Amino acid sequence: MSTERSPQAVTPSGEPPTPPPTRRTFIATTTVVGGAAVAGGLIASPSALAAEGPAGSRLSLTVNGVRHTVTVDNRTSLLDLLREHLDLSGSKKGCNAGACGACTVLVDGRRVNSCLTLAVRLEGAEVTTIEGLAQGDRLHPLQQAFIDQDAFQCGFCTSGQIVSGVGCIQEGHTSSPEEIREWMSGNLCRCGCYVKIERAVEQAAGRK
Repeated sequence: MSTERSPQAVTPSGEPPTPPPTRRTFIATTTVVGGAAVAGGLIASPSALAAEGPAGSRLSLTVNGVRHTVTVDNRTSLLDLLREHLDLSGSKKGCNAGACGACTVLVDGRRVNSCLTLAVRLEGAEVTTIEGLAQGDRLHPLQQAFIDQDAFQCGFCTSGQIVSGVGCIQEGHTSSPEEIREWMSGNLCRCGCYVKIERAVEQAAGRK
């Protein structure tokens, strides 16, 4: 048997050829390249979004008797429109999830959680906030009733309670303390004034 080795193959340049990749090096290489491509896409995506910018809409609505025409991001809630664009900070941002009622306002006479209501859906609407209840220096009967009944403690829920109470009275849900509590149940209060809040609604409704 001959013991001579076969001559080593060479490339045209005279260099030995590159050995074929092993399975391990092939997987490692494709993983790195693929990851770089994905990373490149992730890096480019925000830039594209920033270039386009958020979608906005122009709308007109009446707030507390005053007509406003504004352009807002389509994601803007009515609560943020009131507080951040119209400087009406009486409506409070509590849970921001529609559970506490601190942001309650009236839209076309109906109670709504303004934190869950998109502003762009209110073209032509009539909105009433806590700032719009009084007539000049004359308080709304329910505002006066809250004072008479001492229905305050921390006060954070007060604006939402009053606006909701006005809606409750307008809807005719004040025939008993139980009915008032049921129809005001979306407005949370955790202090000792809850009974006084119910009494204030009774007073404004003419039941006390």
